[in-house]
Order: sequence, then C-alpha cells, then structure tokens
Amino acid sequence: MTVARATGGVLAGVELERDGRDPSWLSEARLNALDWVGRHGFPTHKDEDWKYTALGPILALPFDAATATSATATSATATSGTVVSGSRVSAALIDEAAVDLGGPRLVFVNGHFAAEFSRVTGLPSGAVVTTLAAVLAAGPDRLEPFFAHTPGARHAFAAFNDALAEDGAFIHLTSATIVEQPIQLVFFSDTGGIPLISSPKSVIIADPGSRATIVETYAGIDTDVYCTNAVTELVLAEDAQIEHYKVQNEPVTAFHVALLSVRQGRNSHFSSRSVMLGGSIARHEVRVLLDGSGAEVSLDGVYLPQGDQLHDNTIFVDHVATNTTSHQLYKGVLDGRSHGVFNGRIMVRHGADGTDANQKNKNLLLSDRAEVDTRPRLEIYTDDVKCTHGAAVGQMDDEAILYLRARAIPLEDARGLLIYAFVHEMVDRIELEPLRAQLERVVATRFANGAGQVGQ
Repeated sequence: MTVARATGGVLAGVELERDGRDPSWLSEARLNALDWVGRHGFPTHKDEDWKYTALGPILALPFDAATATSATATSATATSGTVVSGSRVSAALIDEAAVDLGGPRLVFVNGHFAAEFSRVTGLPSGAVVTTLAAVLAAGPDRLEPFFAHTPGARHAFAAFNDALAEDGAFIHLTSATIVEQPIQLVFFSDTGGIPLISSPKSVIIADPGSRATIVETYAGIDTDVYCTNAVTELVLAEDAQIEHYKVQNEPVTAFHVALLSVRQGRNSHFSSRSVMLGGSIARHEVRVLLDGSGAEVSLDGVYLPQGDQLHDNTIFVDHVATNTTSHQLYKGVLDGRSHGVFNGRIMVRHGADGTDANQKNKNLLLSDRAEVDTRPRLEIYTDDVKCTHGAAVGQMDDEAILYLRARAIPLEDARGLLIYAFVHEMVDRIELEPLRAQLERVVATRFANGAGQVGQ
C-alpha cells in the first residue's frame, strides 16, 4: 500500500493505491474505510462523544502520512519492513522517553518498527511478540477481523487507522502462557520538520489461561508537529489476564488520538492504567466489551494538563454477559488554561444480571481559568445489578495550605504536597516500580515554580 501526500488538512489528498502487497480483503477494507471517512467526515461538536473536544487544530494541518518508505525522519531501510530511524533518535533518547523495564521491547519510530532499538528476548515458547508488518507479510488472514470493521462503526479516526495502518505490535499468547517480564511497546515520533500522521495498530490476543503485562509509551521530539492516531485491540479468552499501562508524553506541539478496544471472554481479567501528560490535544478512548460471564475490568487514569493543553478521556464499558464487574477511577489535575474531559459511559444490557459496576471521576483545578467537563453515565436495562457513579470538581483547599504553612512549609511545597496527596491513590495502583517512580517524579515537578496559583 502507498499513500499519496495529504494536503489541505488531514484527509484531503490522501489516496490509497493497490501495489500487490495487500491481500484483496485488506485492500477492500482500507478503501472502504477511507471512503467512509471521505463521505461522513470527522467528528464535530454535534457528536455526543466529541462535543467537548475541538478538532479544528488537527484537521487544519497538512499532514503527510508516515510510511515505511517515507523520506522524512528516516535515513535508511535495513531489512524488509524495518525502518532505521533518523539521526535525531538514539537509544539514550528512547530510554529517556520510556523507562527501560528490562523485558521484551518493541520500538516504533513514526509508526514503523525500529529494530536497532528493540529486543525480543526471554520469552516463553508460547508467546509470539512481533510486528504487525511481519504478520501482514507472512500470514495476513489472521488479522482480517481487526481490519474488516463496519466502516464508521466506531468513528472516523479509527476508520482512518484501518486505512493507513502498516505496522505496530502483534502479540499472541497461546493457552496457559505466562510472560513474567513486562512487554514494552514504545512509539516515538521524529518528523524531520514535516508534519506527519502516524497510524500504528497493535493487536494483542490472549488465549485461555494466559497472562502478561503490556506497557505502551508515546513520545516524540520536542517542537515537532505531528499527529499520532493509534489503535490497540485486545482479545482476552477464558481466564486470560492482561495488565496494561499507557504513558502518553507527546510534546505539546503534537496531537494524540488513541483507541484502546478490548473484548473479554469468560472469567477474564483486564486492567488498564493510563497517565496523560503531553500533547496539545490528546484523546484517550477506551471501549471494553464484557462478553463472557464473570469477566472483570479495572480502568484507572490520571491526566495532568497545563497551559492550553486539552486531555480527553472517553470510556465505554459494555456489560453484555452475566456477573461481570467493572471499576473506573480517573483523576485530573488541571492548571493554566487547560481543559480536561471525562466522558464515561457504562451500559448494562438486558439479561446482564449480577453486574457490579462503579465509576468515579475527581478533578482538582489549580487555576480559575482551567476547565473540566465530566459526564459519568449509567444505562441499565436489567434488574439485579449493583451500579454507582459520581464526579467531583474542586480547587486547592486554602485551609489545608494554611495548616501546612503554619508548620513552616513553604507555599510551593505545601501545594506540591496537596497535589501529590490527591494523585497518590493513582500512584499506588501502578504495580511496576519503575513506572511508579516515574510518575512520582512527574507529580513532584509538574506544578513547581509558581504554577497552580489561582488566576494564573
């Protein structure tokens, strides 16, 4: 597949050309997806799940589509489907962006695999950790369910990813396989000064009784202008367990739109903890289908926008089967003129008796010009359920600050202690010590040097 340059905005001028590498079903799926986006366009404020997120700054930019043969941000091609990253990217820069967890690590630059920064070692025989491009080249039919969506069934960005995705991670855990060390996926952007849109798609399949931890990190070169449009799809079979983490720390000149789509079978367990730090406009969307009796999901997130950043958390948990459980806790700390969104929806279908679902969103505003829109929602179509939801928005407690200052604690240190106390619950839920330490450092320094004063 080749993609013509996108001009006049993210969509106009993008064309797909058949080059013989894609099977017919994939070519058709790509063309159908792009055709749907062309006819229906991108979301607007009239779309309920996008009403608080202005997409104009993204749609107005003339992005190039990042491809394996793109001349921007790459210096050479090593092997088939493998991109050697540009001169600004180094192992030290990758390690700075994503704390090394010591286990298997796949690094992608501009959405394409960078072998020189990656390693796949120490895996049990039942674990396949490779790239989407490798699977598309060797046996693409197994990926058909992950591309052949009904066009527009989710939204235009997901369809755009179907049209343009050429690479990403592919992980398959066969029955009863246990991967002890975290599997790390690092998505780094280096545009070489030309605005790029990258479209990584990652597919994770967990067969019955398998277990693993997946860590996704998104980052890039400071001051680069680009858009990451990422999709991660997980399928958990009976008794599978996946622990998932995501750290989004793109530069404030970049845009980040991501979908995490999960389907869970009987008695499966999935947890996801997200940390949103960067991006001018950043959207973290999660869609979970609890399709098997006894399935459990836990979703946690912390978002820390500053300046003019917008962080959008859109969550949909669909309880279809009986005796399923979902827990959500998202916390935001907002400074400057930043904007936070929590759009949480829980649906309990007819017949999903025994559902236990709870949802909480809490926000701390450090500036009187910061804004948050929070919409926790429950839709229940059956009896015999236990469901709760709630949201809270507040400012720094002046009495608590006075209490700390009366004990000779400087003003900024007092603010820092209160902010840390607010997010400490989220920090404690991160079981990977290196990630937990990273978040602690971020919280300790994020709002220093006078930030957080009302009126700033």
